[in-house]
Formats: sequence, C-alpha cells, structure tokens
Amino acid sequence: MTTLDLPPATVPAPAEPPAAAAEPRPEKRVRLGGFTREDVLTLVGSLVGSLALDWMLYERILPFSGAQGFLLCWYALFLVGYFAIGRLQWNPLMVRDRLVSVVAWSSGLLVVALIADQIGYVLTRGYHAAQHLNFFTQSMDHTAPLSPITSGGALNALVGSLEQLGLATLFAVPLGIAAAVFMSEVGGRMARPVRTLVEAMTALPSIVAGLFILGVVIITFGFEKSGFAASLALTVMMMPIVTRAAEVVIRLVPGTLREASYALGGSQWRTVWNVVLPTARPGLVTAVVLGMARGVGETSPVLLTSGFTSQFNGNPFSEHQVSLPLYIWNYVKQPYPDMIARAFAAALTLMIVVLVLFVTARVVGGRKPGQLTRRQKRRIDRAATRVEDSARGRDRGSARPAAVATARTAARPATAATALGEH
Repeated sequence: MTTLDLPPATVPAPAEPPAAAAEPRPEKRVRLGGFTREDVLTLVGSLVGSLALDWMLYERILPFSGAQGFLLCWYALFLVGYFAIGRLQWNPLMVRDRLVSVVAWSSGLLVVALIADQIGYVLTRGYHAAQHLNFFTQSMDHTAPLSPITSGGALNALVGSLEQLGLATLFAVPLGIAAAVFMSEVGGRMARPVRTLVEAMTALPSIVAGLFILGVVIITFGFEKSGFAASLALTVMMMPIVTRAAEVVIRLVPGTLREASYALGGSQWRTVWNVVLPTARPGLVTAVVLGMARGVGETSPVLLTSGFTSQFNGNPFSEHQVSLPLYIWNYVKQPYPDMIARAFAAALTLMIVVLVLFVTARVVGGRKPGQLTRRQKRRIDRAATRVEDSARGRDRGSARPAAVATARTAARPATAATALGEH
C-alpha cells in the first residue's frame, strides 16, 4: 500500500472583522436666494463707503458740483466698492452674480422712484384744484383767469378725451389686429411691404399724423375741426402700435394648436377666429392698452384737428371739442396760479383715467389662454348632464357610476371642441 505524503493542510486564519464604515459627512444645505447677514453688511458698507468717498471728491478735492453728477458718481463708486468688498469673501462667479443682482435691483428701484416722484409732484401741484367737486362737474365756460378755484373745472375735457379715445380705439383695434393677422397668418408678397409700412408708422411724429388729418379730412373734404377728426388722428398713432404688438403675440401661439384645428377639419379663418385669437387674448389686450396709452396723451394731433373751446361739447361730430392733454397744454402756460393748479389737476385726472382703462382691460381680457368662458362651461355641463341621464337610463346596475363617469369624460372634450367651433 502506497501512501502519499501530502503537505499539512493550512488552517485558514480567522476572518478579520470588517472595517467600520466611514461615517457619512453631514450634508451642507445650499441656500438658494434670500439674503444673509454678510450680504446685508457688504451692501451697507459699500453704500456708506462710496457716499463718504463721493462727498470727499466733490466737496474737498475735485472742482465738481451738481446733484445729478453727485448721484451718478456715488452709484459708480458703489458698484466698484461692492465688487471689491465682495471679491475679498466670495469667488469670482458669486461676485459677478451678486453684482448683476444689485444692478438689476437698483435699476428697478430707480424706475419706481422716478414714477413715484412724478406722481407725487403732479399730486402736490394739482390737489389744490382736484379736492373741489366742481372740478369734475363743471366746465370753464363761465370761469375767468382770476376766478377762484371753486369755479370751473375739466368736465368738458374729460368727456372729450373719453369720446375721442373711444372712437380711436373703435377704429384702430380692428384694423390693427386685422393687419397683424394678415402678416402672421396669411402672408404672401404683400406681407413684407405692409410690415415695413407699419414699422415706419411706429416712429411717425405725432404732429405729422395731425397734419395728415388736417390736410386730408378737414381741408380737402371740408370737415370742421371736431372730436371725430381728433379721433382719426389718434387712430393713425394707435394703429401701428396695436399692429406690432398683436403680431408678436399671435406669432407666440403654438403651431400645434393650428395643426390640431386643421386636423379636425377647421378652415383657416375658423382656426384664426376660434383658436389663435382666443389663445392670444391676454396679449392682444395688452396691445390694445399700449395703443390707448399712446393715444390718450397726444397733444399736437388733437391741437390741429379738434380745436379748443372752454364750453362743454358732448357731440364729437360737431364743433370744437377739448381733451385733457389740450386742456393741460392751454392752462399750464398761463401766469395764474389757479389756472396752473387746474392744469395739474387735469394731469392727475389723466393718470387716473389711464389706470382705470388698464385695470378694466386686464379684468375683461385677463383669462388664461385656453380658459373657457362661462357660456362654454354651461354648454359643456348641459351636454354632460344629458349624457349622464342617458347612461342612467340604459344601465341601472352596479356599473352605473363607472358608465356615468366615462360618459362625462367622453362628452367634455367633444363638447369643448363643439363650443369652440360654435363660438
């Protein structure tokens, strides 16, 4: 019997216990937005330091003077100081981000401050006349330059501005939106010349529009100066603004909505009327407001086409009719304090009129794109109720709730498409 000498078996060493897992590091929360104490201290330190340096330069070293230059130099020194202080504690990317944020915030605050300053100045100068009720209920037909502030008002100018602006909006909005639809939806060889003409009319001086209506409507056709002629001049000023803004808004409507309408068998005009224009409604309202804001404050076209009168005239198609801009222009240059106060009160009234028109337009056309009207919602609910009643009559078993829900879900999109088609 042969035996083999084998090496002794090696006994495996006992396994070492696994190393303890490294403890995870605590997560550091990244703060997005907001202000920290370092941000506030850096901003305040830059403002105070730049103000002190600016004062030293203007008052002690350099021969400079003037409030405007002082403020501009202060702002420039503030930006430089903010960048330098921020570079000591932040990385370059964060410094550039904070610097751009400061420039954006300061620009917005500057615009708000300018608007508040203008409103406050007009309110301060015109409150003396606007606080009396007669300013909104009387005209200037029985008021002399030296009459007390409790006599006369701007009722004739307020009514004239509203009538002229209403007529101009009635003329300019359909023409402007139609031109925008032609350029964005129809196109063709004439689209480029029309767009070029609209762009040229956008930069048209207002007095040229007044001269055009004066030469064509009043002199050539023999119409008298009236509120209607003034509204035609305002139409010339408003129409290119409405057209340009409406074209931009219509081009923003997704093309998939048009394709869906064409796939359902809709024609081009029905697609534009029932899909494109309702979707772009908020933007179109903004375009109309921009046009009205351009026309309500024009003075030179109204001066050449409507004439001036101190009497009340509620008929824009006969005789002279004054508006608020023309009222302001005529009375603010007179050397009588009460007349100047009436002019500033009229300017304050004009601001209020613009604000009311803007808020009204936003409320009327403020629905979201694709949002149904109350009439369309009622029509959908009635159709869904009819489908629900029919489903209840066919099936009164346990499957009735599911059938009703399915019928309502199936009826709502179809009825919505029908509502858009019949709108």
